[in-house]
Amino acid sequence: MSVRLAFSGLILLLATGCVDDRLPVVAATAAVPQSLPAEVPAAQWRAVLVAGDSSSPAFDNGVEALRGKLSQRGVTDIAVYSADPASVPPQRMSTAANLRAGFGAHTRAAACLAFVTTHGNEDGVYLRPDRRIFPPSALDRALNEGCGALPTVVVISACHSGTFIDNGARRPNRIVLTAAATNRTSFGCGADDEYTNYDYCLLKSFDGAETWGALAAATTACVEGLERTRGVRPSRPQLYVGAAVANLRLPGR
Repeated sequence: MSVRLAFSGLILLLATGCVDDRLPVVAATAAVPQSLPAEVPAAQWRAVLVAGDSSSPAFDNGVEALRGKLSQRGVTDIAVYSADPASVPPQRMSTAANLRAGFGAHTRAAACLAFVTTHGNEDGVYLRPDRRIFPPSALDRALNEGCGALPTVVVISACHSGTFIDNGARRPNRIVLTAAATNRTSFGCGADDEYTNYDYCLLKSFDGAETWGALAAATTACVEGLERTRGVRPSRPQLYVGAAVANLRLPGR
């Protein structure tokens, strides 16, 4: 079972995972941009997958498993970042600077995917190599610079990760899935956990889903079951769907 996260000064320890009652969908409020395609060829996706902490193997495991699924679907442009210096070179450490460079200017990309799994609090997600929080505003800037108006999917698997919907990620070209509401913790990042709850359910639901919205719903249902079985307080995963990408399909679907 995971440990509750608390940050003070730098950080104390925590927990991560996923879900709650029903999946709250935040309606898009921004003006709809130029029409965006519902289907983007797998080879035209750019994926940035981030394990922000090395305190549990669950984070790197989630990233590697998702990389495998994306590769099977035909996604070739995948950048993986880790907080474990023994497993990646310095340019692949999960620092804020490296993540911004990871999106960069990728002229061949027609869609972007950002997946971040780590600890978090109501200010953002924790990047251990930086020893500080990476806030929603920083992710928003990185996505604006690297992905612009492209269809963009953001998956934040961390405690309190709903803050990325509440504080700046809402754009008509984006879909944002989070493992928890802003005021909730999530579960599954202990030393003996293979995956966080949310990552486990996302991976389990991935092959059966056609759209990102369907994946979010299936993931939430899965996590709800886990949390009911374990008798823990619901983490209430969140979903935001921008008006221009309401029916965006997963790569290879």
